[in-house]
Amino acid sequence: MGQRILFIGFKKQTNSILIGGGVANKRSLTLLQKRFGHENVDEIYILDDTRKRSLIDLLLSIIYTLFDYHNGLTPQIVKQIVHKANDYSHIFICNSVMGIIAKKLKENHYNGKIITHYHNIESIYYDAQMPSWLPGRQLVVRCAANNDKYGCEYSDKIMTLSQRDSNYLQKHYGRKADAIISVSVEDKFQATDKQELTKKRPLCFFLGAYSKPNNEGVLFFVKNVLPYVDIEFKVVGRDMSRLKKENDCMKNIEVINNAPDLVPYFEAADFMILPVFSGSGMKIKTCESLMFGKNIIGSAESFEGYNVDPQKVGGLCNTAEEYIQCLQHYIDHPIPKFNSYSREIFLRYYSDVSTMAAFYSVFEQA
Repeated sequence: MGQRILFIGFKKQTNSILIGGGVANKRSLTLLQKRFGHENVDEIYILDDTRKRSLIDLLLSIIYTLFDYHNGLTPQIVKQIVHKANDYSHIFICNSVMGIIAKKLKENHYNGKIITHYHNIESIYYDAQMPSWLPGRQLVVRCAANNDKYGCEYSDKIMTLSQRDSNYLQKHYGRKADAIISVSVEDKFQATDKQELTKKRPLCFFLGAYSKPNNEGVLFFVKNVLPYVDIEFKVVGRDMSRLKKENDCMKNIEVINNAPDLVPYFEAADFMILPVFSGSGMKIKTCESLMFGKNIIGSAESFEGYNVDPQKVGGLCNTAEEYIQCLQHYIDHPIPKFNSYSREIFLRYYSDVSTMAAFYSVFEQA
């Protein structure tokens, strides 16, 4: 049998608004199709967006979580995958929260190679994402942790985005990543005016979808930094209008909700503001900011996994005082709006082209 790939994802990306894991999954699928040919890469998705989930579906999903089937994954779907698996030389599981698929494949003597991609340490991700008051929260976190473990135990090769995540897997499950392949995105940069300076009242954007880590970062900035600096601050992201409705401190903040194209906002920004303090993996918004040659002022978490000098891209800030001092410095001393160092780092390490060889090497070794 020649090399044929079964790509297993949660949800097919059918629109242009991709965030986080959606961007990483698109990267993986595109690279597989380039390497092995579209005709040799089949796709299967757990969630069907064309069918509305009924109350019974939701109740069954809760019950299946007890047995480590996460978010719509069912024993029936896994049986279908196992049944057709031997038609493929490789099974690519695009997210470790589906690690139980690797477990069931090995238990049923699948004779090909299983590759699992860890976007995050999923137990850490869900612990950070889910509100503490949410019923069943610990059940979901436990399910995610078990699937992370299954991915380590039953995959032939595992990939992480960062050394931090590989170290966590080694410590908790006794296995480090076979390959650390950083976040990368398709290069969408167009020529820009590289001489223009940032404004005395700089235009600053936060880009990110409604989620607990993003919400906490925006509210921290609005409450503790924005009152003390003279900047124009805007928030762009999927469902971020909810954050404005839920918090009085956001009433005077312009929020662009569900923008179909983020490119104009990257191009307009003097600075990208990334105050994210929790999570796992790598932050896609940092990669995209580097791609557009942006000045970035962010937290240690926003730069996690990146081979970059934060001072050269803008600034590393973890406290309100550090954000205030950094922004005031740039208000007083404007710099080029286009950061050539950011762009250089993107081209060297974080474009699809720069990660292609490392990604393909996992399949050559498997």
